[in-house]
Amino acid sequence: MHPLLVVEDDGIVRMLMVEVLEDLGYKVIEAADATSALAILNDPATPLDLLMTDVGLPDMSGQELAGKAREIRPLLPVLFASGYADSLSVPEGMHSIGKPFSIDQLRDKVVQMIGPADSTQA
Repeated sequence: MHPLLVVEDDGIVRMLMVEVLEDLGYKVIEAADATSALAILNDPATPLDLLMTDVGLPDMSGQELAGKAREIRPLLPVLFASGYADSLSVPEGMHSIGKPFSIDQLRDKVVQMIGPADSTQA
C-alpha cells in the first residue's frame, strides 16, 4: 500500500483528489493546509510514499511546504498541483501536474512517480 499525503485548501477539490486516488487503490491522508501537513510529516509513525500539494496554500506556498517536507523526509517524492503548472518553477527531483487534470493524468503521474497502488515499493 502506498500512503499519499494530499494537501489542498479547497475542500471540494481535495475531496475529489482523495476519492480518485482511493478509487485507484492508494491509501490517502489529507490535509487542508501546510500546518496540518507538517504535523503529519513530522510523525515518524506515519509512512508516506508521496506528497501531493497545491501550490497556493493559505499558510505557506506549496514550494515552501515541499522544502520543509524534504528536510524531514529527504527522499519523499513531491507532486505539485497547480493551475499554473506551465509557468511553475519546480525544484529538481519534484514533479508537477496542471489543474484541471483528468483521472487518467493523475493516475499516470502518480504511477510514474511511485508505482501502481497494488505494488510494493522496494
